[in-house]
Amino acid sequence: MGKYLKTADTDWYKQRLIRVMLCVSGAFFILLIRLFYLQVVQGQELRRLSENNCIRLHSTDASRGMIFDRNGILLVDNRPAFDLSIILKDAKPVDRTIEKLAKLIEVPVSELKKKIVHNKGMSSYKPILLKQDIGRDALAAVEVRKFDLPGIVVNIKPRRHYIKRQSAAHLIGYLSEINSDELKSGKYPECKGGDFIGKFGVEKGFERFLKGRRGGRQVEVNVMGQVVKVLKTVDAVPGQNIYLTIDYILQKKAEALLEGVAGAVVAMDPETGNILVMASSPSFDQNAFVNGMSHKQWDSLISNPLRPMENKAVQGEYPPASTFKIVTAIAGLEEGVIDENTTMHCPGYYKYGNRIYRCWRRGGHGSVNIIKALSESCDVFFYQVGQKLGIDRLAFYAKACGLGTATGINLDGEAEGLIPTSAWKKRRTGISWQGGETLSVAIGQGYDLSTPLQMLVLTSALANGGTRYKPLILKSVKTADGDIVIQNKRQVMGRLPAGKKTLAIVKKGLREVVNSPKGTARIANIKGIDISGKTGTAQVVGRHNEPNLSEKDMPEQFRAHAWFVSYAPSVDPKIAVAVFVEHGGHGSTAAAPIAREIIRTYLETDEYGRQLKAEISKQ
Repeated sequence: MGKYLKTADTDWYKQRLIRVMLCVSGAFFILLIRLFYLQVVQGQELRRLSENNCIRLHSTDASRGMIFDRNGILLVDNRPAFDLSIILKDAKPVDRTIEKLAKLIEVPVSELKKKIVHNKGMSSYKPILLKQDIGRDALAAVEVRKFDLPGIVVNIKPRRHYIKRQSAAHLIGYLSEINSDELKSGKYPECKGGDFIGKFGVEKGFERFLKGRRGGRQVEVNVMGQVVKVLKTVDAVPGQNIYLTIDYILQKKAEALLEGVAGAVVAMDPETGNILVMASSPSFDQNAFVNGMSHKQWDSLISNPLRPMENKAVQGEYPPASTFKIVTAIAGLEEGVIDENTTMHCPGYYKYGNRIYRCWRRGGHGSVNIIKALSESCDVFFYQVGQKLGIDRLAFYAKACGLGTATGINLDGEAEGLIPTSAWKKRRTGISWQGGETLSVAIGQGYDLSTPLQMLVLTSALANGGTRYKPLILKSVKTADGDIVIQNKRQVMGRLPAGKKTLAIVKKGLREVVNSPKGTARIANIKGIDISGKTGTAQVVGRHNEPNLSEKDMPEQFRAHAWFVSYAPSVDPKIAVAVFVEHGGHGSTAAAPIAREIIRTYLETDEYGRQLKAEISKQ
């Protein structure tokens, strides 16, 4: 019996042992096969996934350079913004994560999914931007529930902030998100989708200084995609700071004077070419472009008949009207057509061929020399000068004065204006030039077109004795530590085609414009400040439809454009100003008072100094 039990137990144990060994061997064999598959067949791919799953590269945006005025008043800086992104690899299940997120940030699920679809084909480890600048309430809601939102990442990025809302908007410009065409162009090699770049004005023109250099972090993440350790950091390099030539106090003054009208004010230091003011009205809010503008907002801007997106100082082309008489006077004196003693009689009209050309003063100016003709803006005098010169000689002097050519200012979209010649008309229309057309051009009407900036450069050159300086908007570029990278220097573009005697005569006439009892801009006279200038009243198409109405009672679209170009003091000038008001009526009443206040603000140093000190103390 004992022997039987012993034999039975031994066989049973042997069988169990064999079974266990077979099972262990099978499991081990399966494990070997699995290991072979993972190590050999899928080894390379799994190693890549493992590394990507554990170690990520996070880029860090550089802080964009700030923008200051000439006196160090801060105009543009950066504020922190919170951008929401998703990493699809970590966000599984994606649909559930998106649904939870949509409720928290109050954005339709369809909108978030659209962003993901738009980035289809992108690596699942790359973050997809879902919403920019989400706001602190949404940020708090996401952070509280971050463990329920796998793959959702919040990045802090510097966002452009235009402190002086709408001030100098056309000069400074704005940022906006880079589009697909710009990404493909190769002009922005360091940019990626979602980045913001300068689209207009200084922001665009000086992008290379302002943008800085992106940094990054190498981090270790867990299975939720959350950072557990920072392995390596490369600091971003902030952009360089821009100091403009404009004077914010003066800029603000000009914008206040233009409020409610369409037009432009541009001022310059005549000895350097530094732009002190560049105001265009109406303006726009640059922050709207950074924060995201709706189609409705954009449509309202581009459909506005007053063209708020146009920098009228640089891009607006208008008949220069009687401000062009400066050119006609220079040409007549230099060509010997007239001299200081030449007189002509103005009965209020001039007959040429079978047509009557009217003077703005219906009763006429009587006997007129060049000084009186400039002072009182006698059309009849300049009709005759223009007739004797002919269109091509007149055009030569206009172009030599810088008209009909871009000034070269470092801003996109500068208009060239137009100075007609006989060949130009023949080429354009196939019709020969008519003598009567020269009369219109001689007083700045007809085909003549100029920008306020062109007229300012001409006026500044006259003020300083004949040198045409390139208009400059950049004073300096500095690093974040304050080291100077670039310091601007005045740049000579050429000289006026006039000798000292001619310039002296013309300048005498311009002084009388403001200081003579019958001068057209006597309203601009300031006690203690000697101002010189020239008014202009540019008639517009359609005025003839309302011939008997006064300028005041005329429909706005038929009212003349108003010009005034000026400099002060008349001797040793410190500032030159050009003012243009669309449909403002007469230059004497609509434009000259604006220039007067700009000059007063700039030259009355005590008042100016107090304003500057107060403005700086607010920062």
